[in-house]
Order: sequence, then C-alpha cells, then structure tokens
Amino acid sequence: MTETAHRTQAQRREQTRTALLDATIDCLVEVGYARTSVQEICARARVSKGAVQHHFTAKAELMAAAVEHLTTKLRRQLAASLDDLPSGGTGVAAAIDLLWAGYSGTLSTAVTELWVAARTDAELRAAIRPVDRALGRATLEHVTQVAGELPPERAEMLFWLTVNLTRGLALDAELGGDPNRRRQLLEEWKRIAVLLYQDAATAPS
Repeated sequence: MTETAHRTQAQRREQTRTALLDATIDCLVEVGYARTSVQEICARARVSKGAVQHHFTAKAELMAAAVEHLTTKLRRQLAASLDDLPSGGTGVAAAIDLLWAGYSGTLSTAVTELWVAARTDAELRAAIRPVDRALGRATLEHVTQVAGELPPERAEMLFWLTVNLTRGLALDAELGGDPNRRRQLLEEWKRIAVLLYQDAATAPS
C-alpha cells in the first residue's frame, strides 16, 4: 500500500512539473519573456506559487527546464524521423527539412525570447546554454548516422551550417519576413548541401 501511495505521489509531482513546464513555454510564445511572470505561469498550470518553489529554485532554472522539456520532445521526434531516412543525397535533403521543422516554430520562438533576455542576464544565460548545447550534440549524432560514408568532420560542418541557417530563417519568420524567400533559401541550401555531400563522399581518401 505504501509503495502504491508513494508511486502515486511521485506521479502527481511529475504531473505538476510537466504542467509548469508546458505553461512556461506557452507564456514565452504567447506573451514573451518580459511578461512571463511566475504568477502567470502558475495560473496557466493551475498550481500554487509554492509548487513552483518546490520544483525550481529560481526563475532562470524554470525557464531552462522548460526549454529542455520542449527540446527533449523534439529531439525524440527528430531521432525517430532521422532513423527512417534513406542514406545519401536524398537523405541529406530530407534531414535538412526535418532540422528546419525542429528548429523553427514553437522551439524557435521560446528560445529566441530567452536568448535575447540572456544577453543581459548572466544567470539565465548560464542556465540555458547547456540545454542548447545538449540538443545540438544529440541531434548531430543522428545526422552523422544519416550522412553514412561522409567524413565526420564534413557531416558536422553541414549540420552546423544547417542549424545556423534554419535559426536565421526562423528569426526571419518571427520578424515577418517573406515566406516565399525563406522557402527559396531553404531549397537552395538543400541543393548546395547535396552537392557538398556528393563531392565529399566521392573524394579520394
């Protein structure tokens, strides 16, 4: 009986934590970092302020945990999708589409809000930097597998070029840039990336 009660209590704690993290992401996306207060997060999660303090010691820790929560879900989705991709140039182009989907949208909006705030907030910057790096490392591992015979250093270069391009395009979308131009730029990068892949894969060792 005690074990069952303990397990139920642990499940409730996890449900509360998840509700707080989801509410934090919603706030960042809908009202921005500056207007995201602990009070607003609690209202959306339907929990008390004491519940936040029980799980997180500071607002920066809550923000970083929320982004980690979101990126973990996206990383799992990316991993499953990347595992199903064909090898070779076709796989490279498809991987770029997946990275664009993963690094844009909700993740891009939330992270952009935090990085802008982190420029002048050392505590927040220290909290979210490891989360960002962990996402990059984990995704790179799967992309390297898709790259097949491509030398690891070339696969890593293509990966980071893609990440930085997609982040830039995602920011352009946030600022109301031309969606047709974004599509053209993404298609042009896929064409270039496939050519780079083919050149590297066929180069004599």
